[in-house]
Amino acid sequence: MSQSMIRRALPVLIPATGLLYIFAIPSDPEPVKLLFKLIPMALIIGYACLLAPARERRERKLLLLGLFFCMIGDGTLRWFTVGLSAFLIGHLFYIGCFLHRRRITRAKLLALAPLLAYAVYIASRLVRALLDSDEKDLIAPVLLYVAAIFFMSVAAIMNGNRYAIAGSLLFLASDSILSWNMFVSEVRYSGPLIMLTYYAAQWLITSSLLAPRERRPAAAEPRSSSFR
Repeated sequence: MSQSMIRRALPVLIPATGLLYIFAIPSDPEPVKLLFKLIPMALIIGYACLLAPARERRERKLLLLGLFFCMIGDGTLRWFTVGLSAFLIGHLFYIGCFLHRRRITRAKLLALAPLLAYAVYIASRLVRALLDSDEKDLIAPVLLYVAAIFFMSVAAIMNGNRYAIAGSLLFLASDSILSWNMFVSEVRYSGPLIMLTYYAAQWLITSSLLAPRERRPAAAEPRSSSFR
């Protein structure tokens, strides 16, 4: 199969394999379920390798490392702190990728206020739930992760790319549902909601690197001294 055919096939295969994992693959046997969970991420990584502009070498490298560590997190989340650590590393690479083209404006800073309020609310509820369930040893890693995903969203907003912003916010939503369902109270249809928002987030984050960059306004040309 040619590279152009693969490029055309991947945007179809990625959502198809994601939906297959979410709605069709049974929980047992567990290794098969895990394999199908990782396939969409592997395809997203392959898509990023094929289409990322060669001129964006540093950003592409950071993005690919972020995707890779998130895929490790997918595979090891049954060991919660191991999976959480892998996702944390992935977020740090995403932060580096987004901040590479940061552009701070007053409007962007104002947009951070509701995001900060939400992060503080989620963190406080999780801490209260962990204290109530006598799982104090998880408070520090959970708070560290909340801070990481918050700053990942901040970096995306500072970057200004709409795909990066949408992807980071969907990632925040996915992890909020996951953590709320695990520690606070049961969320109806949590499984499909977590994975749908998660795969969409990773796809959008990858698309942020592939999207056309804004051009800086060209410098004004000096006026000619000649008359016409």
